[in-house]
Order: sequence, then structure tokens, then C-alpha cells
Amino acid sequence: MRQTVRDSTSGLNEIGRRLKAHRIGRGQSADEIATKLGISRAAVYRIESGGLVKIETLERLASELHTSLASLLGVSIEYHSNAISYFERMRQIEEQSEQVVAHFPPISYLLTSDRYPVHLRKMLTESLPSYIDSNKKALREIDAVIAILDERKTARKMRRLSIINFVTIPEIERWLKLGVVGRFDLPDREVAARRQAARAEVEHLIDLVEGEPMGIQIALLEDTLPNITFQLFRSKQQTCLGLSPFRLGGELPNIRLGLAMVTSDRQAVELYEGLADDLWRHAHKGSDAVRLLRAALDRSGIKRGGRTPAGRLVGIQKRVARST
Repeated sequence: MRQTVRDSTSGLNEIGRRLKAHRIGRGQSADEIATKLGISRAAVYRIESGGLVKIETLERLASELHTSLASLLGVSIEYHSNAISYFERMRQIEEQSEQVVAHFPPISYLLTSDRYPVHLRKMLTESLPSYIDSNKKALREIDAVIAILDERKTARKMRRLSIINFVTIPEIERWLKLGVVGRFDLPDREVAARRQAARAEVEHLIDLVEGEPMGIQIALLEDTLPNITFQLFRSKQQTCLGLSPFRLGGELPNIRLGLAMVTSDRQAVELYEGLADDLWRHAHKGSDAVRLLRAALDRSGIKRGGRTPAGRLVGIQKRVARST
């Protein structure tokens, strides 16, 4: 007997959104998926839009997209093996959220300056390993990630999505020492320029803390937090938790390797809600946070619009490289 997913409208919509995120992550068009499964392109779009779908069709889709039926159904945990599908899923969930609590070091991309996408593309491009078979494909994937991130940032501004962003002083200091770089063997002059770019982002962060724009709260921590990032997506219906190894700066960036996950499991969400509450209680905010950020800028030795002396720059990079 054939089974059909007969869930609430919201449940079917979520299945469709997960399917679309995995499809985009695999770099496949609706036409390609339709051809491989022997269904029409309209059927693919209908499923992604929240239409009724047969279980056997979902099983075939899961197999084609290298995921599991449980992940598409959202039974427990969604797994994402590449950054494109994960960030697309974040974009979808944010559309339904009222508030996002994030630790995505060094700072949430949603709060970076308008200049940061250019720096991010440079970092991600220069971080590509030599064994990459198709540089063009890798660059397309980089552009796809940045396009999704920019779409998220635009949507946040339009919707005035509430954001609580945890930022750590150690991450900021490390960012200022390294600069917005994708590898350590850049010429001194280029590293100096990249450290200037990091300073500009920290100054932008200070402006946000001082300006207190509606819906944005920034909490500065003295703690060194785990490398894995976390985001809590709060809505009236439920809270989702996203955990990810992907990084967009601070240390060397990574959008290629690792496994990200999304879950609304009650225990996991409650544990991270408790962590967020504890971090918030111990965080520096407002003028206190500004004071600490300005002190970090002063310690960095990066002059506004200037350059770090070459000898000191080499020493800084060697020390950071040894500690990585």
C-alpha cells in the first residue's frame, strides 16, 4: 500500500524547504532532479512549495541528494555536509523566526559591514587547497554561499529581525592579529591591508554597540568558546538549534569541510538556551563592551588608515601561525 505524507501545512512546507536546501547544496537544478526521478519539474517545485508527496518519492529524493528520509522529514536532526545547503536552511528558518541568538565567530555575518563580502570572497578563494580539481566549480560554490549570506543580511534589515550576537574578546584579538586572510603566506603589504580590514569591521561593530539599532543586541565575552558555532532561531511555534563547523573569518575560513546540523529536539534546545542565558549574564554590554573593544584595537597596533611596521607584522604572524 502506497503511503503519502499527510501532515499539517506547516509540516509539508518544512519538508519542501529542507528538500530545496539539500538540492541547492548539491548544485542541482529542479530539471536535473526531475529527470533523474522520472517526474516533472513542476512536481519538484510543488513538493518544495509544500505539496503532498509520496513516501517513496521522498525516499528516492533523499537517496539522490545523499541525505536520509529522516533528515528530510525532520524527525530528529537534519544533517548538512556542505555550507551551501546549511546556509540556505538558515535563510529559510530565519524567514519564520522572530529572534536569532548567535555565536558565529568572529561576529555574525548579518552584522558585518557592506564591504565584508569582498574580503570574504578573497579569503575563501585563497584558502582553496591545491588539490581542488575544478577551480571554477569551487568559485561558483563560494559565490553561491556569499549570495545566500547577502540575501539573509538583506532580509534581516527589511524584517528588522531581532539578533542577539555573542562576540568573544579572544576571537576579536585573534582576528586583528591575523587580518581577514585565507592563508598565512601573503606578502607583508597585503597582510597589513587585511589587518586594516579587520580593524574596520571591529570599528563597525563598535558603531553598532554605541548606536544601539533596534533589534540588535551585542554581548561581549571574555571566555574562549568552542570552535563550533551555534544559533538559536526563536519563533512562536518553536525554537530551532543550528550547530556548524563552518567559519567565515576570525581564524582561517572554512566552508568546505565538516558536518552541520539543525534540530528542534527539546533537550538540545533547552541546553543551549541555558548556555545562552549564562553567557548573557556574564557578558559585557553597552559602554563597557565599547571600552573593551577599543582597548583591543589599541593593543593591536593597527593605526587607522596606516600600516603595522613590517618587522612587527612578521613576528605577529609567526606567533599566530605557531599557535594554530
